[in-house]
Amino acid sequence: MPHTTWQLAHGRTLDLTEPRIVAILNITPDSFSDGGDYNTLALAIERAKRCVAEGADVLEVGGESTRPGAERIAVEEQLERVLPVIEGIREALPGIPISVDTTRSAVARHAVEAGAHIINDVSAGEEDDAMLALAAETGAGLVLMHRLRPPGEDSFSDRYAGEPEYADVVLDVRTYLEDRLRLAMNAGVREDAVVLDPGLGFGKSVEQNLDLIRRTPELCSIGRAVMSAASRKSFVGRVGLGRDSEPSERLGGSVAVTVLHALAGAKLFRVHDVSAHAQALRWVAAIRGNRLPEI
Repeated sequence: MPHTTWQLAHGRTLDLTEPRIVAILNITPDSFSDGGDYNTLALAIERAKRCVAEGADVLEVGGESTRPGAERIAVEEQLERVLPVIEGIREALPGIPISVDTTRSAVARHAVEAGAHIINDVSAGEEDDAMLALAAETGAGLVLMHRLRPPGEDSFSDRYAGEPEYADVVLDVRTYLEDRLRLAMNAGVREDAVVLDPGLGFGKSVEQNLDLIRRTPELCSIGRAVMSAASRKSFVGRVGLGRDSEPSERLGGSVAVTVLHALAGAKLFRVHDVSAHAQALRWVAAIRGNRLPEI
């Protein structure tokens, strides 16, 4: 059974006995959905406060887009983008855990020193050999994600000329995440500091993403909490709308995926639209009999 407490940096923990929302705060001009929306410190802190008021349990700050085709951003520029925001959140909202979305250990180190509690590495530590050791050293919570290829070589899920090749997408993703978890633990990372992300939309076709959601219990059986990160992605629009779509059109489908993924066993939900997802997850908890909102 997965651990029910996520161990984070700076002596913090996060209770995972019920679903938790990770609010996306991209400090980037080119993210696929909200690029450029929070390009000043004041806008970013206002967004952070609004997310917490709407029900976010974690705020995730990213300084480099991971959308298909995205260009790499230098460490120095990532730091210029994310450090003032992390410091501002720490001062304005001292009770909220902060995650940094980066594959660079230098960015992660400075972010944790500035007050971040979690490192979300979409390369699962493969891109930077020092990342796993850094997570162990700092005691940070660590999200390890599966991706088939780097963003610069990838495509949106509904635009592949040919379906990405897997023997069995769920078994292949599971094996990969088990391997990365084992390597993280060998580097000194606590097992209860790790969350696993199947990487919806990263090197998977529409149908392969659906298989990963349907068979989430097979990923949960690894023994770590599973993160769902489908918010506003192209496959959500392709299924829900049946056509090409803009990210802003995908709220209904994103909420549906969150509900289905929660029922399948996912514990953390990385989302853009906090209020709608928080309402949906309260319904999941109420139907399961875990919790009713206070009246």
